Amino acid sequence: MRLLITGGAGFIGSNLLHYWCEKHPDDRIVCMDKLTYAGHLESIRSLIDRGSIEFVKGDICLREDVGRAMRGADAVIHLAAESHVDRSIDKPDEFIKTNVFGTFTLLDEARRSNIKRFHHVSTDEVFGSLSLESRKKFNEQTRYDPRSPYAASKAASDHLVRSYGETYGINVTVSNCGNNFGPFQHPEKLIPRFITLLLSGRKVPLYGDGLNVRDWIYVLDHCSAIDTIVNRGKSGGTYMVSGRNELSNIELTRKILSEMGFSEDRIDYIRDRPGHDRRYALSDSKLRKELGWKPSKRLEEALRTTIGWYVENEWWWKPLGDNYSFSVGRETSSNRDALRSGL
Repeated sequence: MRLLITGGAGFIGSNLLHYWCEKHPDDRIVCMDKLTYAGHLESIRSLIDRGSIEFVKGDICLREDVGRAMRGADAVIHLAAESHVDRSIDKPDEFIKTNVFGTFTLLDEARRSNIKRFHHVSTDEVFGSLSLESRKKFNEQTRYDPRSPYAASKAASDHLVRSYGETYGINVTVSNCGNNFGPFQHPEKLIPRFITLLLSGRKVPLYGDGLNVRDWIYVLDHCSAIDTIVNRGKSGGTYMVSGRNELSNIELTRKILSEMGFSEDRIDYIRDRPGHDRRYALSDSKLRKELGWKPSKRLEEALRTTIGWYVENEWWWKPLGDNYSFSVGRETSSNRDALRSGL
């Protein structure tokens, strides 16, 4: 199979490329990425150097770029997106352009190119917020209720994908996933942000009361779910992807602090952000029962693996310091060396 993966130099995309090359070595893979602040060629450099993938620098909003990358493809996995909620509050126009118009451009070119499978990777944030007291979980029938420009742009792209399946007969699937974590994640996101701040001798900034709940999944488990859906999912199908790890932000912060040998005096409670959804939770029963998928790593094991990766790969995240939405400060060698000896 010849496969196009958009956003392949980003966090989930780069992990998916490493996963796919290992699991499906006979497939021919094209990675398309615009290389914004969130895309890093170094994350996939080894794959490029050994010829495991072909890299195409391009913008999913430009039909010429999309046509060049999609030429000869059998399937498309669409991951390219602006994805940081705080940034969407500051600059919503970039999110609308990339996530809505970019998805439209890909779909329209997929229609012209007779793509056999178009899989769209989305988020649980399109469904809005659940109360902390509720036991409800989002599922494939949940009404959309986005509460941030990011979530609204992803909701719109989900609807576009399904509309092209219904109107033009494209073989589409959609997956909505919870919060991912793992290697190659930009330190603007909570887990790598807290890890790298602690490695740099700083406190970790926690929004509000820290009780907001998220559904966490290790990125390589998400990759295996995408693989399962692309190869066995029903045309037109939507699937929730969950690690079944519901944690409040304060609980997760405590786990990170404990694993890294710090106390709670490293927490800096800061003013909550606008429109901060209280709780996300996903029911992935359909994916597990219909396609037989389940995650392979427990949260504690995956978190330990992730912390170890950031400890050992400063070469990857240190140069990103100028692009943080915060200052990482100065690293303390004692923190770094103690962590290395204990992981």
